[in-house]
Parts: sequence; C-alpha cells; structure tokens
Amino acid sequence: MECLPDIPLLKFHPDTLQYVRETYNLAQPGAMDEAVDILELWVLKQQHFTKKDFNRDYLERTIIRAKGSVERAKERIDKICTSRTQVPQFFTDLDPRTPLLAEAQDAFLPKLTKDNYRIYLINNNVKDFGPEVHEAFYKRFFSMWEYICAYDYPCGIIIILDFRPTNLFEFTKYLNIADLGHVFNLIFTGYGFRLKGMYMMTTSKLVDSVLKIFKQVVNKKIADRIQSIKNLEELYDYVDRDILPEEYGGKEVSITELHKKWIDALDSKEFNAHITNMYQAKTIEELRMKDGGKSEHLGIPGTFRALNMD
Repeated sequence: MECLPDIPLLKFHPDTLQYVRETYNLAQPGAMDEAVDILELWVLKQQHFTKKDFNRDYLERTIIRAKGSVERAKERIDKICTSRTQVPQFFTDLDPRTPLLAEAQDAFLPKLTKDNYRIYLINNNVKDFGPEVHEAFYKRFFSMWEYICAYDYPCGIIIILDFRPTNLFEFTKYLNIADLGHVFNLIFTGYGFRLKGMYMMTTSKLVDSVLKIFKQVVNKKIADRIQSIKNLEELYDYVDRDILPEEYGGKEVSITELHKKWIDALDSKEFNAHITNMYQAKTIEELRMKDGGKSEHLGIPGTFRALNMD
C-alpha cells in the first residue's frame, strides 16, 4: 500500500507506515511488494484453504504482525483459518448490541502510542456472569480484532483490563479455561499481534489467582508481560496518559463514546459484509498438503524463499 487509510476510528502518526516498516526491515523500495508477492503465491497453492482471495493490504498487515517474516505470516494465516474450522463458536454472527454485554465497554483507542502501539481498553462493569456472557464477549471481541486486522497498522498492542468494578470471583466462576486458552492463542499466534504489555487494573485480593490462570494458557514470553496494577497512577508508568479517555485522565473522549462508535462500526453494513467474507476463510483438513511430518510448521508446505533486502 502507498499510504494508510483515513478511518475515523483509527488515527496514525504521519510517519507510521514508514516507521513500522523500518521496525521490521521492510522499508527498502520494493521489499514489501516482494514479500506480499511471495505470500500471495503461497496462499494460492494451499489446497486446503477455502478462501484464497485475500487482498494485498490484508496480506501486508499479516506480514507486519508477523514482525516482517513471510514464513511466520504463512503460519499466521494457516492458524487463523484452521481455528475458524476447529473453534467455530468464536466466529459466528452476533448482534454487537446484545444486552448481555451492555455493561462491558471496550474499544481500541483512536490514537497510537508514540512508538506506534495500539491500545485495547475494556471497562468491565458486568455484574452477572455466565457461560453465555463469556461466549458473547468472545464473539464481539474477535469481530473487533478482525477490524484491526483489516484496517490498522501498529507495531503491536497494549491491553488494559479495567476490572476495578468487577467481582473477580463471579468472573472466574464461569470462566472456561480451554476457551480462554483458545482466545489468547488466536490473538498471539493466529492473528499474531505483538504484545507490549497487558495490565489488569484492580484492587481485588483475587487478582493474583486470576493472572495465574491467564499465564497458564500462554507461553512464558507473553506471561512475563501480564501484570496487575491498582490505579491510574500506576497505569501512567506504562502508557501515554494523553491518549487515554477522559475518565482515565487523558484527552480522548470517554470510553462510553468510543465504545458506541465501535459498536456502530461493527454493526455497519460494510463491516458485516467484510466479516462474513473473512469468516469463510477456513480449512478442509483432508486437502492439506503433507509436509513430511514437520508439525512445527503447522503442516503448511509451500513457497519458502528468503527475501533479499540488499
């Protein structure tokens, strides 16, 4: 792509495109086009994919989320397509305005951090939890990440879980550990987002137990970036204060207003058409090419070629 799109929900710095490409060694003339060419050709050769017409901008963003590695981008695409086949309950239609989630206000913040990370923030005021609440949240959650995959261009993400109003005992009582593992696996190895930090803000005495559960379903590298904080002053040690919503001491509009804008976007005709199309990208395992038992590559043989950055 030549420039980043003008999207009301997502703002960029003037140099974001160049900065992010330089971060992942893809700023040289022609380097990104060559990387996308290789990935596009590989996708077309995968007999087990039910969708092969990913647009080039989507493929470029996948390479960026894979830290500039085409080989890792192949794994990312295969992983997310396989996940839609294996855990389809996360990728089904959901009314983003469902009353079940009326008290869970979440949004990706409009402005990037100074080093081009995007912040996801949830202010969780849900009081009555149950399996259906968690399931509904995961569905809406993944639709938001699909939006980011389609339109954003960050170096990575920062996650802020404002659980100060949350009863952590009720939250964990209906928490399905297997589902939680799938969720984290999809974010970090499917969509492939680079996590700078995840911060759960709460004063609950149960926080260590909850974080222990979170850390059990991710690798050590990710686990080391998950921590608890007690208040906003601690939060400011990790994120730029100015880009936070006004009730968090920042200059952005309220989380309530941001959340409403996101719900409107997720409920739009344009995005519904996009996500319906993307959710068709699955796998037919019987058609998967054999890879000689190299399971560490997720069984995705194809075009393996190193990029020449000279």
